[in-house]
Amino acid sequence: MARRTAFRSLAGLSIALALSCGTLTGQGLNPPPGSLELANLREDVRVLRQQVGDLSLRVEQLERENSALQSKAGETYVTLAQLNAAIADLNKAMQAALSDQKRETLRQVSIQLEKLARETQAAIDAVAKGVATRAPVSTPTFTDNYSKEGVSYTVQRGDTLSSIAHKTGGRVEDIINANKITDPSRLQVGQTLFIPGGK
Repeated sequence: MARRTAFRSLAGLSIALALSCGTLTGQGLNPPPGSLELANLREDVRVLRQQVGDLSLRVEQLERENSALQSKAGETYVTLAQLNAAIADLNKAMQAALSDQKRETLRQVSIQLEKLARETQAAIDAVAKGVATRAPVSTPTFTDNYSKEGVSYTVQRGDTLSSIAHKTGGRVEDIINANKITDPSRLQVGQTLFIPGGK
């Protein structure tokens, strides 16, 4: 009965280790797409899972053979200590393989992060350089050198400063100075303008 329980424990542990390896591959060791080295690591983990599955099948086969021999000869060929030693060896091999895979994956991730940091810093430096070399925006200056007599004009759809000057007989420069217009292309419909010298 104790031997049968030990055999079941070994098979269960092998399956658990295989599932654990699968879980680690699916969650913790999933490499970013596009990386050849990380794809190779994924393949190594898949091969390792397959080997663990093969070992599990081999243990089950040994279990059956041992049971058959026991029934024929009535003797024990595999002791509980041997099974425990086999389980311990299998566990050590799995832990070593997983540790190596994790270490390699972390190394690859670190390389990718350093590369990304360098690219980000280069982009920030390029933006900072562009801002530093950009010419400062000049504030327009207005003069009082225009006629203080004139007319009011309400901006209509499609009007421009030149069309308004043409309609009213004023000058574009005088209209800009009198109304302190910073952007002549942004007249608003309904806006009232003073037209110096206009009729």
